[in-house]
Amino acid sequence: MNGDALFPREPTVIAPGAVHVPGWLSVERQGELVGACRSWARGPVPLRHTVLPGGGVMSVRTVCLGWHWQPYRYSRTADDVNGARVAPFPDWLVEWGRTALAVAYGDVGAVGAVGAVGAVGAVGQEYTPDTALINFYDGAARMGMHQDKEERSGAPVVSLSIGDTCVFRFGNTESRGRPYTDVELVSGDLFVFGGPSRFAYHGVPKVYPGTADPATGMHSGRLNITLRETGLPG
Repeated sequence: MNGDALFPREPTVIAPGAVHVPGWLSVERQGELVGACRSWARGPVPLRHTVLPGGGVMSVRTVCLGWHWQPYRYSRTADDVNGARVAPFPDWLVEWGRTALAVAYGDVGAVGAVGAVGAVGAVGQEYTPDTALINFYDGAARMGMHQDKEERSGAPVVSLSIGDTCVFRFGNTESRGRPYTDVELVSGDLFVFGGPSRFAYHGVPKVYPGTADPATGMHSGRLNITLRETGLPG
């Protein structure tokens, strides 16, 4: 693992509309986000293991911004936790999402633009995420193959990784099985999926404990922050 860490990792188009941008977040920006996530995890709705309709419990722990996600819907209040209204989605995170989209999709003038998916033009500026799912993985946590499909909007999902390296499995839109591509996501990496890949199945079959950079404030575990447009009113 990470045998080529001494060599620059290049942005890669994994599938149409799905782009991996390694090292997008600086260590300083990662530290800012870790501090913010710790604050959000304390409430008003605390970090929790989500209970699935069949009674199973997800191994990752989650806290949400803007809208509260529970299988398989959004609400303003965390009715499955403590009934509190979730923390608001901050304006600065909207701007991070817009910049991430511009970089991944090669918008003209974007710093570090990939330019591999074709110009998106105004899409970056029009992107207005209003919810974030913040997932914390310890060394034993996993995420099964699933689709992000509770949103009414078809806008791309912006995913940020901080902490331990993981295997991110990005699949197809038809089933949880093959074909899929395994991508190693390292702390600071950006992954965007939209367009034809917006509803692709994806998951995390493995986390590599002990690979987090303490300089980010993460001594162990992995944070994954996904920004989304719900398309819901209000």
